[in-house]
Amino acid sequence: MKARIKFTKAGSMRFIGHLDVMRYFQKAMRRAEINVSYSQGFSPHQLMSFTSPLGIGLSSDAEYLDITLEETDTPNVMADRINAVMNDEIRIKGFTYLKDSAKPSMAALAACDYIIAVKPGKSSPLLEEAFTKEKTYNFMLQDKIEVLKKTKKSEKLIDIKQGIYNMAGSLEDFEEMAAVKFAGNGELCLDKECKAVLCCRLASGSVVNIKPGLVLEEFCRFAGVSYDETVYQVHRLEMYAETGGGFVPMMEYDAVQL
Repeated sequence: MKARIKFTKAGSMRFIGHLDVMRYFQKAMRRAEINVSYSQGFSPHQLMSFTSPLGIGLSSDAEYLDITLEETDTPNVMADRINAVMNDEIRIKGFTYLKDSAKPSMAALAACDYIIAVKPGKSSPLLEEAFTKEKTYNFMLQDKIEVLKKTKKSEKLIDIKQGIYNMAGSLEDFEEMAAVKFAGNGELCLDKECKAVLCCRLASGSVVNIKPGLVLEEFCRFAGVSYDETVYQVHRLEMYAETGGGFVPMMEYDAVQL
């Protein structure tokens, strides 16, 4: 049976690359005695896939992993078994079973929510809330937001405006704008000493993928603020699939209603 796992990534674990996170989960499944299905052939491996792995240094409250299981139990029991063998900086927040026809989460991914915060002990003009809110409002009024995107072989100017679905100068404003609720639940794994200055929902996936660092750099240029990536912490809040009715959290997309 197919299952989807939602997990956090925080603290020192945010500096662990994707391949090491994959190995970490493979070992955790064995320690927790979760009966994961294996591929066939000369080099069998556990059937698991991740949704849009984080860049090095980013933290998250919403990473997703799809797995195929040979045996199952209730979602709460499965989550507890895995958490029992995990460290405190990667924790299972949700476990759900999927329909047989469910697409891989990476193929369904359409958008991600992010907080951009100033790290403890760092300073930025964006900490002035009135200034940041005004600049954010004017930033989003632009007809185009063109940035220079660099690849290994070339550079080209692209318009990212259509890929910025929502953007606000505070988490509360963003929640109201995007009709979501994150603040006040006391469960975000973002360092509590970080000061949130921007929140945004960006296009993500295999077709269009807008990176929060790219948006932050262009916003700083627009606002006349010196950009230094070491000043800011990027934190992922949620991932979404897109349906006819709008964006649906990845945990709910193609889930079996138990």
